[in-house]
Amino acid sequence: MHADSGGDEQPSLVEKAQRALLAMRLGDDAEALDVLAPSAGDRLAETRELTLLLFGTCSAMVGSLGDGGAAPVKVQVFDEAGEEVSIDQADPPVRTAVRTLLAEVHGNTEAAEEQVEIALASAAPDEVDSLLLQALRWTMRLSAECLERGLPVAPWIADALTD
Repeated sequence: MHADSGGDEQPSLVEKAQRALLAMRLGDDAEALDVLAPSAGDRLAETRELTLLLFGTCSAMVGSLGDGGAAPVKVQVFDEAGEEVSIDQADPPVRTAVRTLLAEVHGNTEAAEEQVEIALASAAPDEVDSLLLQALRWTMRLSAECLERGLPVAPWIADALTD
């Protein structure tokens, strides 16, 4: 699911993601997670769709930054001390985030969905929160870089992150 796909996503999910990005912009991670908390109904499905919305949007921005694949975009993973580590050495939520993003970037939405499904089925609540925060942080960083370079950013993201 890509946020710039012309309205395929549910407006309520986009609104939630937009409000969470605004909270992150204001430095309030806890509020961002509160905003993303699932409403009544199928809580797992809503969390999955929000996560995939954010990673799909990140993937589109990575594609723009990488000039459609002509210029590589490097994904680096760091430990608590700031040292670069392999994906396999990262904390589980970071591993899931990287693998989900890479699957999306390479056009394998099914593999991205599988990564998210596995995480939501087996991760502790704080790990799910960490995965969501990572997706929000990447959305913010990638959109800032795209805006700085004059590259496209989904309007709902630009609205949340610019004055």
